[in-house]
Amino acid sequence: MIKTIPVTRLRLGMFVHDVNASWLDHSFWRSRFKLSEDTDILRIRQSGIREVRIDTDKGLDESSELAAADTPAPLADAAPPAPVPVAMSAPAPTSRRAANREAAVAQAAELYRRSVPKIASMFSQARLGKAVDSAECEPLVEEISDSVLHNPGALINVVRLKRRDEYTYMHSVAVCALMLSQGRELGLEGEELRQAGMAGMLHDLGKACIPLEILNKPGKLTDAEFTIVKTHPARGHALLKQAGSASDTVLDVCLHHHEKIDGSGYPHGLSSEQITRIARMGAVCDVYDAVTSERPYKSGWDPAEALRHMAQWKGHFDPYALQALVRAVGIYPVGSLVRLESNRLAVVVEQNPAALLSPRVNAFYSLASKERIDPLEIDLAEYNCSDKVIGWESPERWSFGDLNALCGLSHA
Repeated sequence: MIKTIPVTRLRLGMFVHDVNASWLDHSFWRSRFKLSEDTDILRIRQSGIREVRIDTDKGLDESSELAAADTPAPLADAAPPAPVPVAMSAPAPTSRRAANREAAVAQAAELYRRSVPKIASMFSQARLGKAVDSAECEPLVEEISDSVLHNPGALINVVRLKRRDEYTYMHSVAVCALMLSQGRELGLEGEELRQAGMAGMLHDLGKACIPLEILNKPGKLTDAEFTIVKTHPARGHALLKQAGSASDTVLDVCLHHHEKIDGSGYPHGLSSEQITRIARMGAVCDVYDAVTSERPYKSGWDPAEALRHMAQWKGHFDPYALQALVRAVGIYPVGSLVRLESNRLAVVVEQNPAALLSPRVNAFYSLASKERIDPLEIDLAEYNCSDKVIGWESPERWSFGDLNALCGLSHA
């Protein structure tokens, strides 16, 4: 049973189903987890969160005595230890973590390279008006699912660096990976999750029917050109329907991934509950990859910047779908340039699922001396870490040319 309780009643053994807070307001966010350490409870209480939802089928319920008293359950060690300088981090574990990240990125990059000709062939068939058998995509979706399962974030980060001339093809891979990651955060499993990945892979198939001079136009589209672009959901839907192998989930996302919660989307102007959950998921993933990618007509936004913009577009996205994507990629996704309280600039290298505002970063620039420093990897979620992120920085303002190398994506 799912029930809401004050954080004062939390105790070890409870299973947290959801944190009743906006990810923009609080530093503690994990999707679902069992309270196994006193520090978990302490951090929730100190975060400003007042209530959480617990699942009593997966963990302990609150005792009647505790519920009646409404007083905090005692913690083994409620007082945090004195902060220690972040520079005291042991180098050996950091080196091992960096090596593991490098290996994951290399594997994801290889999958990326093998995906390009497969997706290009699929779009070529569609461009010729041939029906596309969705079953042909299943092996690739399985590979992507396996990559996302074993190396969370690696493929998503690699595909974000897609070349401009590969955007149309690799956007399909990126949205597939994002849908799989987001789906896991929303509790999708088995065939339902696999179909979410398939939907991400095939959602933009109708773009193959749009003239390339419009699709790759470097300037702003005319009203007439945009009207043509807006036909791609229906065209892709027709191609998949013709083949007869696509599931209802895939067809739904293909047709409705440009619908908006406030009814201002296309092709049917659906709103709110008229849009299925899977189509709402597709809308979020499609836009996130689009705005963070290099396009023929614009530069991609920094991932953290993109999430902030998307959170401010009222009426555009389902907030639960957006929050699930944030949990999947992080409030400060890998590659984000951030300012630390220690007056240094750093690039995000890894997420901490338990604390999305406290990622693992590589500090490399002193704002005090205005010069580069030896890179230092810091886990901002470490209990004794005295540093924290105080804001996002625009990469364009600083023009650092090696952010991808600093965050471990140089092998992509």
